[in-house]
Amino acid sequence: MFTFREKLAIDDKLQDLLNSEIKRQSKEINLIASENIASREVMALTGSPFTNKYAEGYPGKRYYQGCKYYDELEIYAQDLAKELFGAEYANVQPHSGANANLAVMQALLEPGDKILSLGLPEGGHLSHGTKVNISGKLYTVFNYELGEDNLLDYGKIAAYAEVVKPDMIIAGYSAYAQTIEWSEFRAIADKVGAIFLADFSHYSGLIAGKTYSSPVKHAHVCTSTTHKSLRGPRGGMILTNDYEIYQKINKAIFPGTQGGPLMHVIAAKAQAYREALSDDFKNYASRVMVNARTMTSRFRARGYDIVGGDTESHMFVVDFTSRNLTGKRVADMLEKNKIIVNYNTVPNDSKPPSQGSGIRIGTCYETTKGRDINDFLALANNIIDLIEANSINLI
Repeated sequence: MFTFREKLAIDDKLQDLLNSEIKRQSKEINLIASENIASREVMALTGSPFTNKYAEGYPGKRYYQGCKYYDELEIYAQDLAKELFGAEYANVQPHSGANANLAVMQALLEPGDKILSLGLPEGGHLSHGTKVNISGKLYTVFNYELGEDNLLDYGKIAAYAEVVKPDMIIAGYSAYAQTIEWSEFRAIADKVGAIFLADFSHYSGLIAGKTYSSPVKHAHVCTSTTHKSLRGPRGGMILTNDYEIYQKINKAIFPGTQGGPLMHVIAAKAQAYREALSDDFKNYASRVMVNARTMTSRFRARGYDIVGGDTESHMFVVDFTSRNLTGKRVADMLEKNKIIVNYNTVPNDSKPPSQGSGIRIGTCYETTKGRDINDFLALANNIIDLIEANSINLI
């Protein structure tokens, strides 16, 4: 029987890759907004014997025998998710945030129905109806735009919704750094008879830590990843306060879009939820926000544009449009200097998505490592110094 005390006979090539990746993570500075460091407990459960069992179905209604402890495990994870986010119902089976979004659409829409969402170049997500994604192939998608200040303009969105008459409105983004007024979106959705889906994947840890507003009481249904700012395993979840919607979503996950749940990952999700209920986690979430604002203040003080002007979350996008720099070249240059960011499009970007005119920066990973305000101030200065020293090669 496998125990964690046994010496593992890992393939040499795999061991080399693992050792190299551990070294990379320890040596480089990671400012990817969607990445974080899972606890050792989360990682241990992800690699636990819970991986050895099929558990298709839901607690009390499995299609395999031998699921007594898996039923208890899934119910426990559901209860923790509900407690953490203040929801009535939780599905913890989605393998990812994209899977969760697709399941919600499959549950509540018909092919060809209309979705209104923010476009990818302005900070939306691939799974919110982008043409290259299945969501953009199954449904008719319209995109609302940011206002002239690159902030959400709720009046403008409401007016467009009146024209489009969407069946679903999506809020929650991959590169929008400011506060989202979830209640405004619910009011818009109610006025046009649409379902309001809030995808709070990026903000989940901040919401759990009470430093960012929650959509749970406003949206018909919420989706999220369980990693990113939440610091859990890679996976997804769906929350709602509507029992009828919950029943439809359960069917859309299984058997609609997934087979057997990853019970080892669900165990790790439960651990992450438990960790996020702690005072230590609330302190982490607060520091993430402060560290992000520390960086944007330095960038702005040194003459760099931030999309939307500043940040009210864990992330922000530096806009190089006025400097005619290419985001990918900046990101590649920073990687050579052991600083990891991702290049990003900006609103009204003249460059293709494969190049982008910005970089997205997040503070979760390095905050988890223990870096403080002074560290992030130094990081911002270091990034700016590197850009200015290499600017001739970054156009």
